[in-house]
Amino acid sequence: MRNMSILLILSMLMVSCKNPQSMDNQNFKAEKISKTETILLMGSIQNVFPLFGAFEERKWAEGWNPTLIYPTTEILEEGTTFKTKAHRHDETEFLWRITKYQPETHLIQYLVSTPNRYWTITVICKPLTADKTTAQITYTFIGLNDTGNTINKQALEKMYEQNLKDWEESINFYLHHGEMKTH
Repeated sequence: MRNMSILLILSMLMVSCKNPQSMDNQNFKAEKISKTETILLMGSIQNVFPLFGAFEERKWAEGWNPTLIYPTTEILEEGTTFKTKAHRHDETEFLWRITKYQPETHLIQYLVSTPNRYWTITVICKPLTADKTTAQITYTFIGLNDTGNTINKQALEKMYEQNLKDWEESINFYLHHGEMKTH
């Protein structure tokens, strides 16, 4: 699986090298930015951790609709690959791949990419009590060109403008009501 991850990253870098913007800028310097937040969820870890899976997220995240690429069924494993529509007009879709999946330690990590940038999303859940769980969520962005660096700063700011309390509220609503909170 690690070889597949390396091949995916290398192919993303090759695509970025074909991007005219990255070739024109001899002085380009990739920037890495990261932010972590911990949220409190009112459910057992057995009920909470699966909600961070690519397909279970549909239960609490409005508009979440991944298109499966690999494997042919919606299972979570290292290597599961899917795409989603992008949220920006200058990016049309995001390519996602599960790079770490350790259900025994309640850890999942995604690698997401576009021609301008890539990032990881790492979620680690820990039981606080029998019916309370914390989820530590880290986004780490790396730009593949100047445009990517700029988009990453905007994306990180937007993602954490509420310190993920919007996630906390949506997941807790689902855990309490069994349905998605509509906005």
